[in-house]
Amino acid sequence: MRAPAEGSPRRPAALMWLLTVVFFLRVVGQALVAFAGVAFLPPMEEWYSGLMTYEVLLPAQIAILALMLKINVDVGRGKGFFTEPRGMLGRPLRAFGILYAAAMALRYALTMVLRPERRWFGGTIPIFFHFVLAAYLLTLSRYQLGLARDDRRP
Repeated sequence: MRAPAEGSPRRPAALMWLLTVVFFLRVVGQALVAFAGVAFLPPMEEWYSGLMTYEVLLPAQIAILALMLKINVDVGRGKGFFTEPRGMLGRPLRAFGILYAAAMALRYALTMVLRPERRWFGGTIPIFFHFVLAAYLLTLSRYQLGLARDDRRP
């Protein structure tokens, strides 16, 4: 359970906390629209694609936030499951993060072509926040790969 020899875990931890706060604001914003009818935020149909009902989406988002919090605390303290060198975690996370971000870029491009009434920002809230989650995964993978690299040093 050691921090990377090169640099401090503070940098990835700070970025991961920032991305977590941004995602948290999205969850709270959507909940305010759904349950409190807040009018100064975009309407509900702008917040999600409708691939799953909000009754399923909200608990999934809360579970994601809980996992992000656990990871952030581990990385910030330099102790815990997510601070162990796990190259087997870092490489798949990096691959998935890249594919995830690429899929969202494609989704955005297709939305702009197939739904011209949404240009440039209409209905893109979910896409933006998927990029936030992809950035989080890529940050975690970079941290994990750095740990694995440091673990191999004599």
